[in-house]
Amino acid sequence: MKVMVVDDERDIELLFRQHFRKEIRQQQIDFSFALSGEEALQQLRDMRQPPAVVLILSDINMPGMNGLQLLKAVKHDFPAIRVAMITAYSNQYYEDAMASGADHYYTKPIDFTQLKNELFMEAVHG
Repeated sequence: MKVMVVDDERDIELLFRQHFRKEIRQQQIDFSFALSGEEALQQLRDMRQPPAVVLILSDINMPGMNGLQLLKAVKHDFPAIRVAMITAYSNQYYEDAMASGADHYYTKPIDFTQLKNELFMEAVHG
């Protein structure tokens, strides 16, 4: 399963690689990372068509294109990709995110046990 994580905080990559160490090693999950919405869209456009990414986990508050703008662009250009929003701002953006097509909404700090369970449940059940 190919998952893209989009967050302007550089330490997020290390955090995900630590929490999913076993799954990465067993090739159950393959992460790519982008530091902005613009970078994420460019990576998707550079991939073979359709992109291999099945899920994007995106922060909402980022400089430039924010996560909600990215969500709308992905749902327009790549409708098969599921998008989950991640924010430190509790439920402030929940309604906007869900109305724009978000598949999930997580708050920081991320509960990685819950995230793992949901990722692999979706992989099994589609």
